[in-house]
Amino acid sequence: MPLTPSVASDSRKDKETVILDAACKVFREKGFHQARITDIAQAAGISYGLVYHYFQSKADLFDAILKEWWTGLFELMEKWDNEATTVEDQLAALVTYFLEQYQRKPDLVHIFITEISRSAANLTPARVNWFKMFLSRTEKIMAVGQSGKILRTDIKARYLTYIFLGAIESFVSAMVLENQPLRSKAQKQRIAVGLLQVFMNGARTINA
Repeated sequence: MPLTPSVASDSRKDKETVILDAACKVFREKGFHQARITDIAQAAGISYGLVYHYFQSKADLFDAILKEWWTGLFELMEKWDNEATTVEDQLAALVTYFLEQYQRKPDLVHIFITEISRSAANLTPARVNWFKMFLSRTEKIMAVGQSGKILRTDIKARYLTYIFLGAIESFVSAMVLENQPLRSKAQKQRIAVGLLQVFMNGARTINA
């Protein structure tokens, strides 16, 4: 009996998830350039050719992993266009997103940090464009904070963006490189609050 379209779609999605999870593991262990499709197939428990059935190349597979990261992040930010959220709530949500991703999918965050954020060799024009879009959206949050007299205006919104994202990336990078897991929801919450407070204490408008 042939599969119905919905069942076939679910089956494809499940298989892609297995391959992506295996690829995350292999890319983390070997790095993008040293990883092979055969390694990924073995980790996924499937045939070499089946990986190519779903993904055209190793680069295509790598971009699919990165798309998962960026899609979740942009979906979070797009919700704010239709919701009444404060600047501080939005910044808190960004901190929490990074930490939750690290807690749920450490391999994915490891790849993002080591293979993209800290590796210019892997930054294709398309991958750079994702970064620029994210920086632009975050800069708009800073600009709104400045116009509302929440954030100081003697530092450009762009530079506040660099400071904010730099703090998050540096913290998560240290966790990744030292292989330090987030062990509990309470720990994650303490870290999120601490990172936001450190930023806001320095970035809040002087007379606030």
